[in-house]
This record gives sequence, structure tokens and C-alpha cells, in this order.
Amino acid sequence: MTLATVDSRGRPNARMVLLKGVDERGFVFYTNMDSQKGQELDAQPQAALVFYWKSVNRQVRVRGPVEHVSEKEADAYFSSRPKQAQIGAWASKQSAPLESRLAFEKAVALYAAKYAIGEVPRPPNWSGYRIVPLSIEFWQERPFRLHDRLEFKRDRADAPWNKTRLYP
Repeated sequence: MTLATVDSRGRPNARMVLLKGVDERGFVFYTNMDSQKGQELDAQPQAALVFYWKSVNRQVRVRGPVEHVSEKEADAYFSSRPKQAQIGAWASKQSAPLESRLAFEKAVALYAAKYAIGEVPRPPNWSGYRIVPLSIEFWQERPFRLHDRLEFKRDRADAPWNKTRLYP
């Protein structure tokens, strides 16, 4: 999915992230909280998501506030990851300048040796974020750009949804 945030100057920033969970509370992904996206979400806890399926001519847009997942949720997901991905989470200073690929490979080797035996604990700066949807738009392509758009909005997470059809 595409995740959009804003930086400290209000400039939009978008990137692809992996959706790892969705339920009645929202849409969840995991990352290094010291990364650019983590810093942006912590400073301005609002985000937008876009899911796009060109093959079926549809997209879903989501907007809303962002919250951290619980420690229990973060631990459970981290422990489900392959060991090399867990090691990578320790070795990567995500979004920070990297002097060379070799420096990163050395960090990976260091943490692989440190956690060669037993479980790899979740790094303290690694967790998940949940986007709590306050707006969800379903878009379907139609001929001649006469698309179908349905928007569902609410004022807060525990409020009922209001449905509106939008012009294309």
C-alpha cells in the first residue's frame, strides 16, 4: 500500500509499505520508529493510504489519525518474522545515511553473531502503527473517465459511518 505522511515543513511524503493487519480498529504496518516515516508519524500523527489494483480498475483511499500498536502486538508480529528479517531490524538505521553497503553487511554479521542462539528480541525502536480510518473512499474506473466514487466518513473512531457518492 502507499503510505503518505508529511514532514516537519508540511511537505507530503509517500512510499510503499507492507500492510500487516486490518481489523475494526484500522490498518497496521510495522517499521523502525527512528525512520523518516516513523519520525513524521510521531510528529504529525495523521496519514493517508492508497491501495490500487490496475488489473481490476479499482482503488481504495484511507485517511485518519495514527496510533502505535500495543507492545504485545508488536512483539507477536516481530517474533513471527524470519530470523534474518529480525536481524535486519537490529542492523538497519532505516533512512539514515549509509557510508557503504559493506558497513551495513558488517552490522548484519555482528547482530547475526550476537543472536546466533535463541530468540531475537524486538528492538526498542521497532514497532507498528495503526491508521484509524475516518475516511474511506472506494473508486472504480468507468469508461470515458465517468468513474464511480463512494466515500464513507465519520468524525471519530466510535462514530457511525456516513456514505456519500462523489462526482468523478
